[in-house]
Amino acid sequence: MPHQNRAGLQVFLNRLNLRSQLTPVEQQAVLDLPAFPSELEANIDHVALGEMTEFASLVVTGALGRFGQNARGDRQITALHVPGDMANLQSVVEPRATSALQALCRTKVLKIPHQALRSAAARHPALAEAFWRDCMVDAAILSQWVVNIGRRDAVGRIAHLICEIATRQGVRETGADSFEFPLTQNQIADATGMTSVHVNR
Repeated sequence: MPHQNRAGLQVFLNRLNLRSQLTPVEQQAVLDLPAFPSELEANIDHVALGEMTEFASLVVTGALGRFGQNARGDRQITALHVPGDMANLQSVVEPRATSALQALCRTKVLKIPHQALRSAAARHPALAEAFWRDCMVDAAILSQWVVNIGRRDAVGRIAHLICEIATRQGVRETGADSFEFPLTQNQIADATGMTSVHVNR
């Protein structure tokens, strides 16, 4: 496996290790997953709504947005996926995409075949639990997004989004005083249920 792919998988492994205790053998199983790189330009769909997928997408650089869509075709960002996130890990058990994934900026992803993830989980039950736990974290973040849009004012919504991304980028652990936040005003508006005019203010 090319070295750059191994480095991307290490970022995902670091995320799993935050919440799961994995043995060296189990960690190596993650690093040995087959990974196929894909470079995406900004505003390009990576997974279309309703598409049948055969892979999960690991964000290496940039950011993916998860979108919901109404009958008129209007979109709303319902989740952000930053480096280290396996953006659609749940697709291993539900391959048909219930929401779209789009690159919010120039983004590199590693496509991990579902079959490889299933095989690793079958060989290593603790790894299956780590994947499950990772999906539960995504669900917990989603519930906070519902609260954010439904119960916070404009300033609170944007503050929550910035603090969330800072936390997920590891600012607290590293003590960094800055982090990557590649969203445009329009994208922040889509993620917080506001207009770009409100975000600008």
